[in-house]
Amino acid sequence: MELTLDQLKKLLPKNPYVDHWHHALEQLFPDYEINTTNRIAAFIAQCSHESAGFTALKENLNYKAETLTKLWPKLFPAGIAKAYASMPNKQEAIANRAYGSRMGNGPEESGDGFKFCGRGLIQLTGRNNYQAFADSLEMDIDDVPEYLATFEGAAQSACWFWEENKLNQWADKGDILTLTKKINGGTIGLEDRIKHYEHAITVLGE
Repeated sequence: MELTLDQLKKLLPKNPYVDHWHHALEQLFPDYEINTTNRIAAFIAQCSHESAGFTALKENLNYKAETLTKLWPKLFPAGIAKAYASMPNKQEAIANRAYGSRMGNGPEESGDGFKFCGRGLIQLTGRNNYQAFADSLEMDIDDVPEYLATFEGAAQSACWFWEENKLNQWADKGDILTLTKKINGGTIGLEDRIKHYEHAITVLGE
């Protein structure tokens, strides 16, 4: 099963760079065995949700104070949330606090939280993931953020994550619930992911 350019145009109707995405995916899919209707449909569906139709390649941390408290109640209680939400470099500050001292990152003041924030089609996050991805490509970790901003890098990081987490087995079963939990850690956006998946199955079956 190969994904055609016409099929991808139907799956990403509002994306102005479909040609570039198609070129990247057709090179990568065989290497990661994303090569059946179910696997391609599941991959496109999950990436479409995670990246707003292959348009958002970097995590948006432009949160209001109330949202910060809701997302990370222990790290951002009301007073602290208000302070961080009003900082001039708030996205960087929020990332450093939210992701500091976990996922292999150094403490908040190290700047690792922002340096290794979510990037790519499935939002690769944290020094540990960046390092593992870099090692798989024999690349220096410091070069990864820039690579993830490219079509090939954004797509390859998602393919790598897919393979590392053995997601083809769930795609083969059409199990979007388990796929979502493996990618998201919960079930956020499940309805949208299912909608994308069903649309992809239809388009790929035409």
